[in-house]
Amino acid sequence: MTVQEVQFRNVATEIGRIAFSPDGSSFQQRTANVAQVAAAEAEAVDREARFPRKAIDAARKEGLLGAQIPVEFGGDGAPISEVADMCYALGRACASVGMIFAMHQTKVACLVRHGAGSGWHESLMRRVAAEQMLLASSTTEGQNGGNIRFSSAAVESAGTEISLVRDATVISYGAEADGIITVARRSDSAAGSDQVLLAITRDDYTLEPTLGWETLGMRGTCSAGFKLNFRGAADQIFPVAYEKIHAQTMTPVAHLCWSSVWAGIAAAAVDRAQLFIRKAARGSGGNMPPGAAHFTAAKMTLTKLRAVIAANLQLYGACERDVRALSSVDFQSSINLLKVEASELAVATVMHAMRACGLSGYRNDTDVSIGRHLRDVLSAPIMINNDRILSSMGTATLMSTVPGSLCD
Repeated sequence: MTVQEVQFRNVATEIGRIAFSPDGSSFQQRTANVAQVAAAEAEAVDREARFPRKAIDAARKEGLLGAQIPVEFGGDGAPISEVADMCYALGRACASVGMIFAMHQTKVACLVRHGAGSGWHESLMRRVAAEQMLLASSTTEGQNGGNIRFSSAAVESAGTEISLVRDATVISYGAEADGIITVARRSDSAAGSDQVLLAITRDDYTLEPTLGWETLGMRGTCSAGFKLNFRGAADQIFPVAYEKIHAQTMTPVAHLCWSSVWAGIAAAAVDRAQLFIRKAARGSGGNMPPGAAHFTAAKMTLTKLRAVIAANLQLYGACERDVRALSSVDFQSSINLLKVEASELAVATVMHAMRACGLSGYRNDTDVSIGRHLRDVLSAPIMINNDRILSSMGTATLMSTVPGSLCD
């Protein structure tokens, strides 16, 4: 059995837990179909640093881009636990596809939770479900150094019309997206932290390329820089302040989905390490190769990574509709530390898998090569830099109480 066949089999097994959508079609089969397409073009997407068009088109065909949209607006009403499993499966097949899907679903989650009751945003929900629109994100500017809770660009208002000019240093798959969810200062006189979120569609804006995307990994996300020029209606501003959207939805969903993708990358590396160890043991009469201990470490680290994600999925599910709980120091600390811990554990897992395979894993021309997985997963600690998160959490962690028991 080839490593690709092993991965396809394992992907199908992992996503077998996914429930059925309201129309009776299986999320399991729909996701597996997309994962197969993603895996088939993963090497080419990485080598050519190109958008994984076939995989995203497959996701459209399977209706996965609108999976979270409520049933009444034409979607499947999939909860975050289902979406995270999809991210894991797609990340296991192709890191870039998994991350594009995760970023899109984060924007959809904001639309679903905070666009309800707004005619414009509810109309967009229907379009996402019907047209399978791909939504990108623009939260990073040249002046803010990656601090998405501070905006330089401001919304300009003229009656019921608004405009925005934004120097976006990164808009992942921006050139391929059908719409963008972007953040900005409420007005020219507002403070940088007084932000609003806008949903804009391709016919509302233009993108002028400013920065390319020649990177070590995650090459298929095509996260180039653009000057964004938008003109549209004031109704396109979300009716909820970005501060609340950020805490209640943007951060937790992003960290849960990103972490699931990184866990998928780690699982794919462990797949290859397992294949190598089994082949080596068979070839030596059952004697385990020197790297076997690293394979055990990879499996254990992956188990810990999955457990951390599962615990936070359960935590978010338990307080998803409780605004006070979502805003608590304990929850915000936990969900931010999830990003830090998951990214570090994913890197550690892939490194153990490579050391388990030795030179065969280090090479790019073997069926157990782990180079692409390592390059992709190394993006995890610097995607919203872990050092930035940890340095910003000092006061909050001091305020959080130390648990009195294992179940607290």
